[in-house]
Amino acid sequence: MPTSKSSQAVVLTIFTLVAVGKAFEEISSDRCDCFLTNGSTATYFAGHKFFDFRSLPQYAHVPAHIEDAYESSYVTPTSEYFTSEEWTSTWRIQGWNNSRTVDAGVASVLMVHSPNNVYIETNQDDDPASETFMTLRTIRLRDYQSSAEFESVDQGYQFVSMRMLARTIGAPGAITAMFTYRGAEEFSRIQESDLEFRTIDPPNTVQCTNQPAVDGEGAKVDEATRNVTIPGRLTQRDWAVYRMDWTPADTTWYINGQNVASIAFQSPRDPSILMFNSWSDGGSWTGNMTVGNEAYLHVQWIELVYNTTTPEYSKREGQCYNVCSIDETETNPIARHDSAYDLRLTKT
Repeated sequence: MPTSKSSQAVVLTIFTLVAVGKAFEEISSDRCDCFLTNGSTATYFAGHKFFDFRSLPQYAHVPAHIEDAYESSYVTPTSEYFTSEEWTSTWRIQGWNNSRTVDAGVASVLMVHSPNNVYIETNQDDDPASETFMTLRTIRLRDYQSSAEFESVDQGYQFVSMRMLARTIGAPGAITAMFTYRGAEEFSRIQESDLEFRTIDPPNTVQCTNQPAVDGEGAKVDEATRNVTIPGRLTQRDWAVYRMDWTPADTTWYINGQNVASIAFQSPRDPSILMFNSWSDGGSWTGNMTVGNEAYLHVQWIELVYNTTTPEYSKREGQCYNVCSIDETETNPIARHDSAYDLRLTKT
């Protein structure tokens, strides 16, 4: 089972960390009052959660496709894992559809998010690094595009470092993504930071964006987005650690610890939700998937360090006595205990 820990989130001081003679002690996350990230701007966060999908064979099952769009929207979760408190206390699997945008002519294909497309799968790689992983599937069926999405229960995240060990595989015409989102009635007022994988793009690229990426006339806003080459000669199909840090100053993206993009323009300001998805609507951004084709987001683990404005998810009173770094480690950043990174207690 994964370990998760939620705690109070007040927006804490942000400053550039200068590591001078600091000593570190490996500890468990329940001894941490707050968490410190590395990078161009070291940031304090009050909460930490980690979800580990690498050893869940008891839940491994690839569900059959559901041809009926209505039925797929209301199907029960694929395993008891997705009804457990560990999952439901943080995440909510979606079942909505885009029929209104299809009727308006914005999307060309009916897309239906289904709990049937979020499942635990056995890792059948030649030399598997895990026993299992979580899959978010999208498939083009005869009458509609069946897709997957889950979002945070807490809608008050205000600054976060989101990380996942993941890969994207499958046919052209899909997008998989990890992002923050705050909706608005006016398109220009939407606040969103994205890490997106487009399967119609060259396989060694990812898209990093602070939305909206187009203006009211539909013209591209160049300052809002970066098309990034995955470092190390890797492609979307290779396992990699993807990280997106949303802070008051900007949003910064990392791949396997390497800073690949940073955008201050339109960086979100207000409390938001966190989301993961795998989808297509047949439009120009996703591309139009051929009937019968599929694409997947595979995830071995997800880690969050965060602040939240939601009182019911705020546990602490703002003290920060034990500061834990999740990035100060000489080891490969793959989870060994209850964190994807070694948790180190800074001794002052």
